[in-house]
Amino acid sequence: MLLVPGFLAGDWTLELMARSLRDRGFRTYRSDITANIGCTLDAATALEERLEQVAERRGARVQVVGHSLGGMIARGIAVRRPDLVSGIVTMGSPMLAPAAHHRLLTGGVSLLTRLAGVGVPGLMSVDCVSGSCAETSFLETRRPVPAGVRMTNVYSRRDGIVDWRACIDPDGSAVEVRASHLGMAVDPRVIDVVGRALTQQVAGGAQAVGATA
Repeated sequence: MLLVPGFLAGDWTLELMARSLRDRGFRTYRSDITANIGCTLDAATALEERLEQVAERRGARVQVVGHSLGGMIARGIAVRRPDLVSGIVTMGSPMLAPAAHHRLLTGGVSLLTRLAGVGVPGLMSVDCVSGSCAETSFLETRRPVPAGVRMTNVYSRRDGIVDWRACIDPDGSAVEVRASHLGMAVDPRVIDVVGRALTQQVAGGAQAVGATA
């Protein structure tokens, strides 16, 4: 399965989860994202190419685990390329309202857009936040998840960064955990939930995951 980091984060933030899932028998792949700070559409294109590589290597569709923004990107790709994605597990991903987050995160977004505005390359621009790029990304994440792609949405009322209510997608199976937003990537209890969700997706039983961890 492919693991996708959240906003401002890179693959290293999911390394503990990757190791734990490998210990459970899963084969994991990096997204090759060093820092998730650029245009979301560009990130989605690069991730789609990465999924193509993994799917070709494995000879099968791929499960995707995405933290925060990573989960939103994963959902958009699953809508566009269900031939590549068999299942998704999102963690603290506010798909129903991407802007439903803490003011500290808003400050980080504003800083990136200002830097992009003065010519710093590879950063999220104003268009990515409130223009046509943002609209395209949002509309893609709201399209129905294709049949045959199972989705589990992990959320926490103790998130502290995003509004947990925006993380529950009607197309998915919601699982509540007790963890902070950043802690979801390293909390052993959350990793257990992710592992069970992945296993049950393969078995065709994602809807039975629902439990509190």
